[in-house]
Amino acid sequence: MEMNQKSNRVVFMLYPFQGHINPMLQLATILHSRGFSITLVHPQFNSPNPSNHPEFTFIPISDNFSESKVSTGDIISIVSALNKNCEAPFKQCIEQLLKEDDHHDQISCIVYDGLMFFAQSVADHFKLPGISVRTSPAATILVYEVFPRLHEQGYISLLDLMSQDQAPDIESLRLKELAAVMREKTTDGIVELRAALTDSLKKSSAIIVNTMNFLEQEAVKIIQEMFPASSIFTTGPFHKLAPSISSSLLKEDTNCISWLNRQSPKSVIYVSFGSMASIDEKELLEMAWGLADSEQPFLWVIRPGMVRDSKGMELLTKSFEERIGERGCIVEWAPQKEVLKHEAVGGFWTHCGWNSILESICEGVPMLCRPFFGDQNLNVRFVCDVWNVGLELESGKIKKAIRKLMVDREGEEMRKRAKDLKQKVDMSLKEGGSSYNSLNDLAEKILSF
Repeated sequence: MEMNQKSNRVVFMLYPFQGHINPMLQLATILHSRGFSITLVHPQFNSPNPSNHPEFTFIPISDNFSESKVSTGDIISIVSALNKNCEAPFKQCIEQLLKEDDHHDQISCIVYDGLMFFAQSVADHFKLPGISVRTSPAATILVYEVFPRLHEQGYISLLDLMSQDQAPDIESLRLKELAAVMREKTTDGIVELRAALTDSLKKSSAIIVNTMNFLEQEAVKIIQEMFPASSIFTTGPFHKLAPSISSSLLKEDTNCISWLNRQSPKSVIYVSFGSMASIDEKELLEMAWGLADSEQPFLWVIRPGMVRDSKGMELLTKSFEERIGERGCIVEWAPQKEVLKHEAVGGFWTHCGWNSILESICEGVPMLCRPFFGDQNLNVRFVCDVWNVGLELESGKIKKAIRKLMVDREGEEMRKRAKDLKQKVDMSLKEGGSSYNSLNDLAEKILSF
């Protein structure tokens, strides 16, 4: 694709948590490789390291945010605070960038993490196109978004607006069941937040989803019908389309790769619950003895802050260490994409974050699922019920689940299905594949603004 002589600048607005920063930096890298100039605006909290990306311009903005706000674990409160606190500073930032604009480097659009939906209002204010990025599966739009009812108070969900003949296509995701659980926990604040998120999608010029068309074809079709004014681009997986970049907020322990090199092919279960999920002391010890009793080699990530009120590793007893010997490797953080590619890894015990799931299916690794919150409760349905490449962990049955995934015939069949998924991913990324074509279409869309 030939670029115009002028440099088209794309301004990104980041949501400041690892699972969102990573895919946004990957997307920025992808667009930069297509000739776009990139400016990354981010809250001061959890700032990415600019030295890792010298090709980008980084601009921090005030967020009036604190670690104590994060420690509550109240996602709704966190999202609300960031949207409230960052809007005015972001508006000032865009105003300054527009003043500095010259005809060789004009702002083409604002690309924002969907959870930072205030960015669409700022884009509208300056008459700039806004593009919403979904770092979770497209199907979450069907569950989490709501519309104000006409002529009466209250809201109605996208699921309620879907016609009956559409629902069976995505029945295996149990969306109706998940929505019913959400309604039981709904407060006015949550619903209004979801309505604001929906409003930003309705006003956006495009929606980018870190997914592949073959993974969510039915959901994407329905969403396009619901938001006809917004073009939808299934341009994932970002981490495969972007050159290798360093975006981890935690230091990766690469010594675990040397340990993996000494293990037999497909023998190791890799255990990681991502950057946000937390467990208590009881669950940590259940995990530890479940891993020990399984007799399988394991690589276990116990990051700082993962175990509430404890450093985590200090809880592991000497008898546990003696039991596992050299069979286990425990680190604070691992280079996950490299780990999942390793021939020794045969299974992934995961929290079902969307980035982790994509990284796992891209390497053909089946999963043991223990979701915690948010879209993870939907993602587990993809893994276990739609693709059939994983097991949902049952309480008190860790040893049995690990053996089933790693040793039994059922696990071997899942590994074969996971390998088939990997091949489909590879095909979508090749010239003429759906993700390859979607990326070309996205670049053309931005150039058309």
